[in-house]
Amino acid sequence: MNFPDTNIWIYGFLSDQDFRKHLISKEITSRDDVLVSQQVVAEVCNALIRKGKVPESRIRKIISEFKENYHLFALDTENYIEASLLRERYNFSHWDSLLIVAALELGATIFYSEDMQDGLVVNGALTIRNPFK
Repeated sequence: MNFPDTNIWIYGFLSDQDFRKHLISKEITSRDDVLVSQQVVAEVCNALIRKGKVPESRIRKIISEFKENYHLFALDTENYIEASLLRERYNFSHWDSLLIVAALELGATIFYSEDMQDGLVVNGALTIRNPFK
């Protein structure tokens, strides 16, 4: 099971940024074993509005597609405590720790991100991979 970070999704949606990264991202996000959290959907929409100047009609379609194609994991209070422990142990940012917790809770084994430490194994269960290396 794999959990693509927000940046992977953004490259997948925006082909004009870096076409090589776009193709790799599309391949990752089109697999059958993709896991997603509500935070990813929110971050993707925010980035597409700000960076990609994507119109609201397209944003609504993207949200609907996420809803139709994935079970969108929502964090609870215990997850925030787990995220705090991860920040303490691995020195993740606040937002990254929440994504990692979601991935762990969903049973992901690979967390795709270009912004985090490639090869790091979190809690002996989740490996961070930079697919663009």
